Formats: sequence, structure tokens, C-alpha cells
Amino acid sequence: MSILHQIQDSPSNSNALVLAMRYAQKEDCLLLCGNAVNTLLGNKAMLNESKCKVILLEDDIIARGLQDYVGEFELVDYSGFVSLTLSHQKVITW
Repeated sequence: MSILHQIQDSPSNSNALVLAMRYAQKEDCLLLCGNAVNTLLGNKAMLNESKCKVILLEDDIIARGLQDYVGEFELVDYSGFVSLTLSHQKVITW
């Protein structure tokens, strides 16, 4: 069963990302949105170590001026976000 783990809070304010990464399986996906995209500023190495795919919400990246930090991570718009929720069997919001 594939799970979409939606992370909303920055690692400096919450341990949601750490917990999600602990439970995520290879077929799962991490979607960072809201303040969670700030992970690119100080914890990008943690994202690179993820055993599952990491995707970032494009509007939140743009709103925070983080376009230069995206690197190899995939960006999705809101339509892509909806598609992700439909393509996974379960969605967990952290």
C-alpha cells in the first residue's frame, strides 16, 4: 500500500518530517508544503537520505523564494497535489 506523507511544518518547529521518514517505505512519497519546504535551507541532506520520493509544493517554494534550493527534487502545483492524493492509497498529514 503506497502512502502520501504530507508534511506541513518546518523541522525546527516539529518532528513530523523525522517521524514520517522513519515510517515511510520505498513505495511511499513525502510531499513537503507550507513551512516544511524550509527544510531545504538547513536539512537538505536529510531529504537526500530519504528512502522514498520527495516532492515539493511549487507555490510554497516560490512564496518563500527557495527556487535556487530545489535541486533534483520534483515540484508539483496544486493540480499535481490532487493527482498525488488520488494515486496513493492513503494520505497521512503530519
